[in-house]
Amino acid sequence: MSIAENIQKIEAEIAPGAKLIAVTKTKPVEMLMEAYDAGFKRYGENKVQEMEMKHEQMPKDIEWHLIGHLQTNKVKYIAPFVSTIHSVDSLKLLQEINKQAAKNNRVIDCLLQLFIAQEETKFGLSEEEAKELLTSDAFRELKNVRIAGLMGMASNTDDEEQIRREFRSLKKFFDELNSTLCAGEATLTELSMGMSSDYLIAVEEGSTLVRVGSAIFGSR
Repeated sequence: MSIAENIQKIEAEIAPGAKLIAVTKTKPVEMLMEAYDAGFKRYGENKVQEMEMKHEQMPKDIEWHLIGHLQTNKVKYIAPFVSTIHSVDSLKLLQEINKQAAKNNRVIDCLLQLFIAQEETKFGLSEEEAKELLTSDAFRELKNVRIAGLMGMASNTDDEEQIRREFRSLKKFFDELNSTLCAGEATLTELSMGMSSDYLIAVEEGSTLVRVGSAIFGSR
């Protein structure tokens, strides 16, 4: 199947509740343009340098999502154009995004990355840390970032029940934040969960954004 057909198939599977982000790390611009020419404009990159390079080479109506771990010293390179940053895991990073967004007269959508997996290698905040961040005075001062939702990565396992439990715990926390901390303020709308191997489970458990690479472009 072609890239366009793969995208169509996945979009049909996740409709109407979730949107697809095509994960394009290590993929050449030609492959992205194949998807773009078929009308697809939502791409996710793991690395700042690669995103910056592709942004320069491609049409400017693309929605760029940074989904990989982000270092504070790299924020300035993507602040002028990034649509959403999925991997915010500290107040310090959020403050830097706010600072760089302000320089570019922008408000940047951010997702707080929660640690939900059974692995030590994944980044993310605990539920307590997320609550602490959202209720801090330092956070309230930030005018150029918007917390649009949460992101999480399930354990890399074949145990579907475990994956489901992890996604479910994130959805539960998402709902809890919306009914408590964020009630009456701007509500959280996005829940970024699910990749090529588990996006169908993620959608069943309430994901609104799935990050899919190899199921679209083939494995590297």
